[in-house]
Amino acid sequence: MQASRRRRSSLSNTLYYPSTQGVEHCLFPKSQSLDKQLHYSNSIPGIKTERYCTLESSLATDNFGSLHNSTTAVTYSQSESSMSQQESQSYLHDHNYGSPMSVSCLTDDTTELRQKANTNDFKHKLKELETLMLGPDSNFLDSLNCNLASPETDNWKRMFEEIPRRDMKQVLVACARAVSDNDLLTAQWLMAELRLMVSVSGEPIQRLGAYLLEGLVARLASSGSLIYKSLRCTEPESSELLSYMHVLYEVCPYLKFGYMSANGAIAEAMKDENSVHIIDFQIGQGSQWITLIQAFAARRGGPPHIRITGIDDSTSAYARGGGLNIVGKRLSRLARSFKVPFEFHAAVMSGSEVQPESLEIHYGEALAVNFAFMLHHMPDESVSTQNHRDGLLRFVKRLNPKVVTLVEQESNTNTAAFFPRFLETMDYYSAMFESIEATLPREHKERINVEQHCLARDVVNIIACEGTERVERHELMGKWKSRFKMAGFTPYPLSSLVNATIKRLLDNYCDKYRLEEREGALYLGWMNRDLVASCAWK
Repeated sequence: MQASRRRRSSLSNTLYYPSTQGVEHCLFPKSQSLDKQLHYSNSIPGIKTERYCTLESSLATDNFGSLHNSTTAVTYSQSESSMSQQESQSYLHDHNYGSPMSVSCLTDDTTELRQKANTNDFKHKLKELETLMLGPDSNFLDSLNCNLASPETDNWKRMFEEIPRRDMKQVLVACARAVSDNDLLTAQWLMAELRLMVSVSGEPIQRLGAYLLEGLVARLASSGSLIYKSLRCTEPESSELLSYMHVLYEVCPYLKFGYMSANGAIAEAMKDENSVHIIDFQIGQGSQWITLIQAFAARRGGPPHIRITGIDDSTSAYARGGGLNIVGKRLSRLARSFKVPFEFHAAVMSGSEVQPESLEIHYGEALAVNFAFMLHHMPDESVSTQNHRDGLLRFVKRLNPKVVTLVEQESNTNTAAFFPRFLETMDYYSAMFESIEATLPREHKERINVEQHCLARDVVNIIACEGTERVERHELMGKWKSRFKMAGFTPYPLSSLVNATIKRLLDNYCDKYRLEEREGALYLGWMNRDLVASCAWK
């Protein structure tokens, strides 16, 4: 489970450096854009279309790619009647969409369908769907209730009426429901229609729809985890990936908000300490600590001695371009330039593997623990009997830290069943994609790369994967509060000075961003949707 998670998180602190005069030029590669875009064509009879390819899941496995080149598992044309039973069964038998490591859900569903339905019933369903798609005359929908009344027909009729209006959200929802209900024919038909509607260069919902569709296709093919892992082979070079992450960092305030709120709580808690030890679970690039080191350097009475223990497993080395020693060297150089006494300790392991001896805690140090966009990767009681999520919080409490900071996406995708999880994901990322467009114009070449490499994989993982393979498991702040209280923590009030500083930060962005403080936590949102939440504990 740990192997696939680190560089997939859209808001992980794995890959970011804040803009800091004097250090940014040596920390960031020059931004690069991809001149070559991938395309695919939909082979629909009588229609010639071209769309950007979204993720490269269509190229990940040979047995999956054919779904991108056909409109549905049952093909129709204007000059042909419905396929015979023999033809349709042959088509379904010869095309394996599933993972080679598991049985295809398409094959399973078709086998079950053949077992439950007789020949005439199957041909009748295909004829109904063909007639709906082709429409013999303008009075068809009126006569449908009388002549072909059935639950399936009613469902197709409703969706047929929605598609001409190009209501993409409704079609996405209908497709997700069909996938949830294992309604194979309807799902494949709606996927074909969505291929004509989505575009990674279109409006926010068209762009998000492209990635939601990828997740639905992967889930239907029972290959979500395989595709999610295989995409690692097509990731950009680490320097390009850092560039895309930096663009996202600059155009949206979400990470800056998270870092500033957490750093503010740590600085407030450590204002009178001479020796500070910060334990950062999933340190990534260590970008969060640049501004805190600067703040400590300017502290009245001089800076404290700072020691940072950076925890991260080996999978993040790709994005960094090397091991945690790179982070230590960069932060050490920065600390020297500001005359701050500094040490760095690397702990190459996952959060669930950390033991007290791994942290080298020294007597007399004031301890701070940072969880920035990390805890949602830890499996809880719904995934593992060990409940690593709560176990880690109890472990940290035993360390007796002076302050613990938490920053997480404000979304509910952990224990939700597939269909409500799809709705929540669409709502959350719709706000995210809209906010990106407010700063990064639609025609900007790098916007496609930013969304694809920084956000899309999370969407695919949430939609297509289950069990231990689903590593994006977000919870709402109310649930996080319950977990911290059960572990023995009490709230640490956030400073009003920090809140005021964050409000000034938002002055540099679109006025549709909003900041609210509720019950001891800060929430950053886009219009009426909360997106990131931050709080502190002791």
